[in-house]
Amino acid sequence: MAEQDWKADKKAFWAVSSVPLLWTLLLFLVPMSFVWLYSFGSNVGLTEIEISGTLDNYKRAIEWLYLSIFLKSFAVAALVTVICLIVGFPIAMALTFASEKWRPWLLLAIMLPFWTNLLIRTYALMIMLGSQGYANKTLGWLWESASWIKALVGMQPFPAWEPVQLLYNNFAVVLGLVYVHLPFMVLPLYAALDRLDKSLIEASLDLGAGHLRTFLKVVMPLAMPGVIAGVMITLIPALGAYLTPDLMGGTDSQMIANVIERQFKRANDWPFGAALSFLLIYAMFILIALQGLRRNKSGEAR
Repeated sequence: MAEQDWKADKKAFWAVSSVPLLWTLLLFLVPMSFVWLYSFGSNVGLTEIEISGTLDNYKRAIEWLYLSIFLKSFAVAALVTVICLIVGFPIAMALTFASEKWRPWLLLAIMLPFWTNLLIRTYALMIMLGSQGYANKTLGWLWESASWIKALVGMQPFPAWEPVQLLYNNFAVVLGLVYVHLPFMVLPLYAALDRLDKSLIEASLDLGAGHLRTFLKVVMPLAMPGVIAGVMITLIPALGAYLTPDLMGGTDSQMIANVIERQFKRANDWPFGAALSFLLIYAMFILIALQGLRRNKSGEAR
């Protein structure tokens, strides 16, 4: 009855929804509509843009030079998502089966990065991965220790340690994006696993299924909504990532967001930057639409 009364009371509905709708209209839809119009324009002078309805910016955006960067960005985002899923699932499982005493502290450890500025976290990771950073120092210590052990048993020691280039390459970009986006994968997985009926796992084990089969046949299907939500929440931000590739990537490690930034700032070509931006937005909308279609089909199958 309460739900029917709420739907019938349109004044209360509009009173509650008017503020977020107005906020979305003024601060999202209106500014984005100007950017969308710019994508059909061309530069006239240094600061003026003429909206002529041309498609030249989109034609240029799908040239192989830029299309290859789009494809690379999708590949990097997909790899980051897969790594986050592989690493995040055991973490979510550990959170789910942790004792009531330790669970809040473990959740706090997952949420703590959100309370720190992304720029600070990125620079902290760069300090760790630098040629004189702690990662290289640890690797050098392990190398020297192995060389000392090898010399102790009478074998030829290793040559002197040379620092490994861990920054300004594709490895650094993927590692940085995984570092940033891992909580986005863990939290939806934990939300799905926390609702899981643990008696089903016990029943599967009691009936003779091993741990691996129980995980594949019981846990994974029940956790699939969390998996899909985590994949979407991780993939889409990773696809449009700008700061991490800009700071940690080299000249061959730039993603599409970095190309868009250069069009708006350095090249001063706002129409072309707008076209690239909306191609990225269209791709994200397609991913969300495909997820919606999949959900509708699964709902109809039930």
